Amino acid sequence: MISAASRPRPELNRRHFLGHLTATALDVPALQFFSSLNANADQVRKNHRSCIVLWMSGGPSHLDIWDLKPESEKNGGPFRPIDTSAPGVKICEHMPRMAKQMHHMNIIRSLDSKEGNHDRGTYLMHSGYGPNPTVVHPGWGSIAAYELSEQLKNFDLPHCVAINEPGLGAGFLGMSFSPFVIQNPNAPIANLKPPADVDAQRFDRRLDMLGQVENDFIAQRRSQMAVDHKAVYGKTIRMMNSKYKDIFNIKSESAAVREAYGHGSFGSGCLMARRLMEQGVTYVEVSLGGWDTHANNFETLSKRLLPELDQGMSALVADLAQRRLLDSTLIVWMGEFGRTPQINQNAGRDHWPRGWSVAIGGGGIKGGQTVGATDKDGVDITDRPVGVMDLIATMTKTMGINIETQYTTPRGRPMKVIDGGQPIRELIG
Repeated sequence: MISAASRPRPELNRRHFLGHLTATALDVPALQFFSSLNANADQVRKNHRSCIVLWMSGGPSHLDIWDLKPESEKNGGPFRPIDTSAPGVKICEHMPRMAKQMHHMNIIRSLDSKEGNHDRGTYLMHSGYGPNPTVVHPGWGSIAAYELSEQLKNFDLPHCVAINEPGLGAGFLGMSFSPFVIQNPNAPIANLKPPADVDAQRFDRRLDMLGQVENDFIAQRRSQMAVDHKAVYGKTIRMMNSKYKDIFNIKSESAAVREAYGHGSFGSGCLMARRLMEQGVTYVEVSLGGWDTHANNFETLSKRLLPELDQGMSALVADLAQRRLLDSTLIVWMGEFGRTPQINQNAGRDHWPRGWSVAIGGGGIKGGQTVGATDKDGVDITDRPVGVMDLIATMTKTMGINIETQYTTPRGRPMKVIDGGQPIRELIG
């Protein structure tokens, strides 16, 4: 069955929208994107699938994490591979905790994405499409939220969440399915209640006044953007009164759990992602930046990035497995591209979209495997090339979304969720 958007939805400029929110008497931020969804948490955990993307902003050095080349004199680098819980699978020595969880995960070592620019690569890896001046494609997380939100009714939480960075927007699917952005998982979300000097009666009057203004504007202009604007406010107010509003407060977790994940923004974001998965949120993206290592690559990785990644990612995988949530939660580790096999004169690696690595597991797919391979110097793909659309197709099928799904853009053109890609058979058959 082909699912089509019920109507073209023009993109509402985010800066314009946030400006409206700031300027209103309500003083409520963009706590939007709360789909009207239903089912309690227990039912959600049994029936609903979720996805967590661990986004390595800047382009991670895959050859120093997932696909080490110790036999390459010129490209290998100083890091050594270590054995993992998955027989025959080796990863970096600076990822010892994650090594114990690799039986749950898989490594795709032959991804060919063809985009070596940060912005274009980010767009491609989030949507499966390269940037196009005629259409703003939705991020895959927004597609998952759009497709799966109808499985739940009267659900107060957002279905698409981005932690630490904003992720990619919903494009023509509309602002209701754009990511709800949490800039700092260690800080409380601001403005989840009215200002202290505004009592309930006064607050209700303000809402009534706003509703009248918006209804009049919609009746006169008949603008879909205005309809979305009104819907976002309604969902925001509902969230302010929801029993789930404290789900974003990770301080309620035990000291042992907090210590397991780590107290940095990435580890805390992974912990928040787990809390959201427990309640049935469809998509959460947790970002860890700083991977654009053109200089001092090995020092940056060994002293900062890899310890933080290792702790947060391993805790997330282990925690989901222990809570029996891993079978229904897909985990994908990726960035906008990999980094060059060649080490430059600044002890760094440059941009490399040809033949790099992505990690994927959970969601009911097989674990403990590697897919594809590069040669001993990490330059050429020698086995099983994988395209970005193949990865997106794998994610789509794993989540139970029909890979034949297509939408109609505001210009009346069809857009397939999967255009030419096929699910990776080694992972899901």
